[in-house]
Amino acid sequence: PGQRRRQERARGPVCKRSAEGSRRVMWSRFSAAGRRLQQLSHGRSTPFGQCLWRWRSSPANERALQYKVGDHIQGFTVNQVTPVPELFLTAVKLNHDKTGAKYLHVAREDSNNLFSVQFRTTPMDSTGVPHILEHTVLCGSQKYPVRDPFFKMLNRSLSTFMNAFTASDYTLYPFSTQNPKDFQNLLSVYLDAVFFPSLRHLDFWQEGWRLEHENPRDPQTPLTFKGVVFNEMKGAFTDNERVFSQHLQNHILPDHTYAVVSGGHPLKIPDLSWEQLKQFHASHYHPSNARFFTYGNFPLEQHLKQIHEEALTKFQKIEPNTDVPPQQLWDKPRECHVTCGTDSFAADPKKQTMVSVSYLLADITDVFETFTLNLLSSLLVGGPNSPFYKALIEAGLGTDFSPDVGFNGSTREAYFSVGLQGIAEENINTVKQIITRTIDEVIEDGFEEERIEALLHKIEIQMKHQSTSFGLSLTSYIASCWNHEGDPVNLLKFADKTAQFRECLKEDPYFLQRKVKQYFKDNPHQLTLSMSPDEGFYDKQAALEAAKLKEKVEALSEEEKKQTYEKGLELMDLQSKPQDTSCLPALKVSDIEPRIIFTELETSRTAEGVPVQYCAQPTNGVLYFRAVSSLNTLPEELRPYVPLFCSVITKMGCGALSYREQAQEIDLKTGGLSVSPHITVDDSHLDAYEQGVVFSSLCLDRNLPDMMRLWTEIFNVYCIFWKITVPFYSECSFS
Repeated sequence: PGQRRRQERARGPVCKRSAEGSRRVMWSRFSAAGRRLQQLSHGRSTPFGQCLWRWRSSPANERALQYKVGDHIQGFTVNQVTPVPELFLTAVKLNHDKTGAKYLHVAREDSNNLFSVQFRTTPMDSTGVPHILEHTVLCGSQKYPVRDPFFKMLNRSLSTFMNAFTASDYTLYPFSTQNPKDFQNLLSVYLDAVFFPSLRHLDFWQEGWRLEHENPRDPQTPLTFKGVVFNEMKGAFTDNERVFSQHLQNHILPDHTYAVVSGGHPLKIPDLSWEQLKQFHASHYHPSNARFFTYGNFPLEQHLKQIHEEALTKFQKIEPNTDVPPQQLWDKPRECHVTCGTDSFAADPKKQTMVSVSYLLADITDVFETFTLNLLSSLLVGGPNSPFYKALIEAGLGTDFSPDVGFNGSTREAYFSVGLQGIAEENINTVKQIITRTIDEVIEDGFEEERIEALLHKIEIQMKHQSTSFGLSLTSYIASCWNHEGDPVNLLKFADKTAQFRECLKEDPYFLQRKVKQYFKDNPHQLTLSMSPDEGFYDKQAALEAAKLKEKVEALSEEEKKQTYEKGLELMDLQSKPQDTSCLPALKVSDIEPRIIFTELETSRTAEGVPVQYCAQPTNGVLYFRAVSSLNTLPEELRPYVPLFCSVITKMGCGALSYREQAQEIDLKTGGLSVSPHITVDDSHLDAYEQGVVFSSLCLDRNLPDMMRLWTEIFNVYCIFWKITVPFYSECSFS
């Protein structure tokens, strides 16, 4: 591509045609590229069906299909072996015999292999214990007693992802890599970190909270609160949208763990002790409360052997008692009003209020009901054709939907929320009335069949989309359902759920309207939450923090104050001391494949001279298209408008389609059309670069002609950016 771009520049731009003639020349190149791609895709000697069959019959899937229910492998017993052809994978469910740990292996011919271990963490207060624990276990362990082994592994590994996440009711530790030896090294570090962490007092001080002098070397300076998580959550609670979402979850699910702030509230974090942290680890970070997940084409047996020998053999089975009970349903709706800080950047200072109406839905372990409600949510709030978009956004009362709008399936019972932000406080009742009226209209009128088809298509293409982090997407997708004893394999079989959904619609044309009536109109478990700014909000929070600090300082004896000063110096010394990382595993040159995998490309040119690359890859039956147009000849005064152009060009309607019809057609035939600015550095001259615009999209194989038609219609109108003929280049990937 770099050589081609230099050749295009060498030819020089053509600038003397009329604007309309230039546009036709440019777009004729684009259309020609699309036609050439279609010819290439349909003229291959190997039919697509055969390609897909070979993909399903990959070595990774074949190995997984050899396992039988009841097989004993490295301390684990196989419970289920299920092929999922729509995702070209085979799922193997196992249980650890000694501890009861759950294990799911997803075999798929993907070299980017992933591991994750997940613990159900259900705090009953807002001290942030699961969040602080997530940080603290990464501060060294028995086998690897170095500070921050994750960070130290970055230059000893070829990992493609390393991180950890704390959700409302679980904590997840994933990594991914393409190298087998690297996988074993990272797995060893992760297992030791979560099951055998050092959990030193100074680590708790550093990551959680501590009292420390403003100048740690001067004991005469005032004591203040410090700590990584403490400061992180202070920042989080200045984000009004995040504060609103937190209040929403706390108030609609008030009976158990969702009533608290799992990440920690700044005023509650100082109530957590080191002993409580260690107790939480002992009760929650146990194999009996763990769910292991592996993904990719590495052999399962090696994973099981290492996990069994390095971790699980050292534990006995326990009853973790971390279950989240069902929420007690209300007999009538509730309302709640909270305050927040003012937004100094708000366009209208008098319009900073947020309001939403939220409804508690079904248990997320009911996979089909959850699928239906998620789809229903998208029909209600997704895109310019949705009823709530028309009723709320186009009413002009607010700036956008309220935070956390739509379906939320991250808690044991899902909930749906809809409302507006950026409204005047006196319009709260108006928004509520619009929501009630819109629900009544949906029950009466239902949804257009084309919108339902577009949404089902969107779901299909989202599940088939082959990203480089497909394994990470899967472990995130199944985490909440699996966390509450749902079936993660059933969750992946979206083709079955789609077929069942279509059958329900066929048997009952009012199926979705009945769901709207059941979960929205007749549901007493609904919460109206409003939040408005208070000019004194941050001063009040500062006063509360000062009172908490005074309480903690006054509770210290003189000896404890002396120890606080000495520990502060000890922590500073620890943080500045060089670390001996020789205990950490590292890759050797011999562990790395000396040659990269060669990717075959078919290259051709259209009659108009447009270069086209075609690349056959296992993409789950999804086609990826990208085209690049240079803007080297665009006048300098127009370049500041390129980002705006990219943002709106696919949203204004095209050809005979209005912007609503265009949005529907894009959802029905593609996985989205994207336009973005593009800057490329010349690989031969570092001081030279090229500016351009990238057009990218994806679709199912069968929809290639429709996708190219949409692009054609977008540019079948006069556009100031195409007054100048620009070089053009396109590429495409197919399964």
